[in-house]
Amino acid sequence: MLKNFADYVTFSLFGLLKGSQTGEALNFFIYDTLKIFLLLTTIIYVVAVIRTSFPPEKTKRMLSHKREYVGNILAALLGIVTPFCSCSAVPLFIGFVESGVPLGVTFSFLISSPMVNEVALIMLWGLFGWKIALIYIGTGLVVAIIAGIVIGKLKMEKYVQDYVWEMQVGNAEIVQMNFREKLNYAREYTLDLLKKIWPYVVVGVGLGAFIHGYVPADFLVRWAGRDNPFAVPIAVALGVPLYSNAAGVIPIVHALMEKGMAIGTVLAFMMAVTALSLPEAIILKNVLKNRLLAVFFGTVATAIVIVGYLFNAIL
Repeated sequence: MLKNFADYVTFSLFGLLKGSQTGEALNFFIYDTLKIFLLLTTIIYVVAVIRTSFPPEKTKRMLSHKREYVGNILAALLGIVTPFCSCSAVPLFIGFVESGVPLGVTFSFLISSPMVNEVALIMLWGLFGWKIALIYIGTGLVVAIIAGIVIGKLKMEKYVQDYVWEMQVGNAEIVQMNFREKLNYAREYTLDLLKKIWPYVVVGVGLGAFIHGYVPADFLVRWAGRDNPFAVPIAVALGVPLYSNAAGVIPIVHALMEKGMAIGTVLAFMMAVTALSLPEAIILKNVLKNRLLAVFFGTVATAIVIVGYLFNAIL
């Protein structure tokens, strides 16, 4: 139905030719925009109802004083139902550390929350199918867990800025909602989230449409294909300066895959964009000292590169 509508608008209403660069780009843009917003509106509302059981205060209490490994796994899983972009997760990072959550566990959450969430799952499922969606979610969780464990093992608490340990935020009371209040919250949350991310979706789909219609396939395959041994680290390096969330980057990823970029390289690029960014580094600089900031970025980037090479080898 959506495809038929996109075809009608592109090729009948606008009179563009099938197979033309402009026609294919516009058709891609209309179809993907409609599909993404339909998926987002429907699923985010359902997930928002679920999220009412995981307010930030409850999340902090669940993670406080957990044992190693168990805490990392739990923190990474909670990142799925507490979606934040990499920058908005930083205030929670401060609250977690102050509340007694181990540093490594806190980093597992900081990595997982922007990279592995319902928006990423919905859009990946809709554009690539359930196999790619589950591969991304699974590898994202593994990266978050392993990176958090490594950082925790290094015992780098002394490289957190001193004022973070001196803060006394306290434990806020957890507000209980009845079912009607949860539905009202879900509606408001869905509308608020769509207002925040719709520019990312439109710009992301627009860039994806441009790549789909105008960028020659051999251009991307030449520098990011399986034959280039440096494709994965190049993709990660290109992703770090960009700042976007899953809603903005997945349409671009969709177009890159259609042009023949290897799946591991694409996944590495997406992870770098969502989990590592220059704005995040600037904000974290006020929380972490340089050595810990470098360890965080280096550990996560290394894990992402390994994931990219692994999936290029097996898929």
